[in-house]
Amino acid sequence: MTESARIASGVRDGTVKADLVVTGIGQLCTIHDPELDDQENAGPRRRSGMGELGILENATMAVGAGRVLACGPEHEVLSALYGGAEIPAGVEIVDAGGRAVIPGFVDPHTHTVFGRTRQDEYERRIRGETYLEIAAAGGGIHASVADLRERSEKELVELTTGRLREMLSWGTTTVEIKSGYGLSLDAEMKMLNVAATAAEAVGIRSVRTCLAAHEVPAEFRDRRQEYVRLVTEEILPRVAREGLAERCDVFCEPSVFGLEESLIILTRARDLGLSLTVHADELEPMGGAVLAARLGADSADHLIMIDGPGREALAGSSTVAVMLPGTVFTLGLDRYAPGRGMIDQGCALALASDFNPGSCPILSMPLIMAIACTQMRLTPAESLVGATLNAAWALGKAAEVGSLAPGKMADFIILDGPDYRLVPYRAGHNPVASVFLEGQEINPKPTSTISDDYSREVGK
Repeated sequence: MTESARIASGVRDGTVKADLVVTGIGQLCTIHDPELDDQENAGPRRRSGMGELGILENATMAVGAGRVLACGPEHEVLSALYGGAEIPAGVEIVDAGGRAVIPGFVDPHTHTVFGRTRQDEYERRIRGETYLEIAAAGGGIHASVADLRERSEKELVELTTGRLREMLSWGTTTVEIKSGYGLSLDAEMKMLNVAATAAEAVGIRSVRTCLAAHEVPAEFRDRRQEYVRLVTEEILPRVAREGLAERCDVFCEPSVFGLEESLIILTRARDLGLSLTVHADELEPMGGAVLAARLGADSADHLIMIDGPGREALAGSSTVAVMLPGTVFTLGLDRYAPGRGMIDQGCALALASDFNPGSCPILSMPLIMAIACTQMRLTPAESLVGATLNAAWALGKAAEVGSLAPGKMADFIILDGPDYRLVPYRAGHNPVASVFLEGQEINPKPTSTISDDYSREVGK
């Protein structure tokens, strides 16, 4: 338990000033430990480091110009800021009332831009059909592609805005948003533009990923290599040229894109200056995680079927293993990714929602944490690090978000209780009392998008 205050440079000499002071914090989970995080190229948390939350009790936090300036015992923080004088007029004071404060959640894997929901497939799976059987019958990704191509950009922005507001109400302050339901040049561009417009409208911090290699579209089914050329020679160059995404993803599976195709696409993306991530070893252990580590990808995601070489590759690399337990839960599978074993082996682990219309309509990171704890045997502390700091590393954004270290963005949540463990413990409950983005309180008013999706679907 660290008791001394952590102070940003420039605070004591008055060159930076606070505009917000949060007092009465019963438990401040900074997810910051100077010994672990302040070294150059410290990297994501591993092994026992995933359980270190940098907790300060009975704490105060000061924010200025959207960044954390100081946190620690109230008398130390106020002394550093004001030399023992009273807090000046004009500085906002928020009393946490003994409740816990944690960093805003970072969700590093979502498919938030889509049109119709797929509750019909949900019922079909319950009746015994598999994910691959539904896809072979024209459902799955292909169903979402056909629907999205017909939707206007305006309509998609409305739907996506509602979903992002709901995410924010559950405490997600940084979210990754993928394309991948377009699978044509124009439709992929439309999706990435929608993602940017909706995120800006909500005020949520976003990272966009081009997932044009999500599936081979129906019109290219007998011309796979032509579609790979479309992705590498037209879609990715335009994405990079126009700054429509920061990252590239590939669904690397035998039934989608094989290792050779994935290597071609990811290498091209890297050459264009995009960061990399990979849908890896979800359905079969085909070496996707090894490929991701070899290419220096920010993350390898899913990993339900990861094998020994894949685990060794991730443990020995900077590539973050992103677990998506909500997908396994929704699909009703018996096997989860081996999160407990991978942490013990030295892999850097993160959590994400995989929010999408087919295999995981869950957008609550608190619920994802609960599933990870009960089904993958993560501790509550490990699940919190996985949903914040390590998730930020998975997006290449750990210098800015994911913890409440001095100098980082002041994205934080005041919980409705005194202990961070209540977040996964009360599965299904929204533990958020207040959400702050860059030191500004956000009060999102989530609107149901399910009825909108349904009415538009049946009206088509």
